[in-house]
Amino acid sequence: MLAHWMAVLVRLKQDRRAVTALEYALIAGLIALVIVSAVTSVGTKVGGVFLKAASSVASA
Repeated sequence: MLAHWMAVLVRLKQDRRAVTALEYALIAGLIALVIVSAVTSVGTKVGGVFLKAASSVASA
């Protein structure tokens, strides 16, 4: 079984299209990671703004 997977990996390494697809997949993964972290950061800040607005309305 291990020999089969090693043969598959050797074939993929020799196939330039597979290497290019892997590079694009890594780039897409990094972009997704940046987007998720940015959305999380913005979401936290927006949540803080709404909490501040809600407390201002409640105290008025």
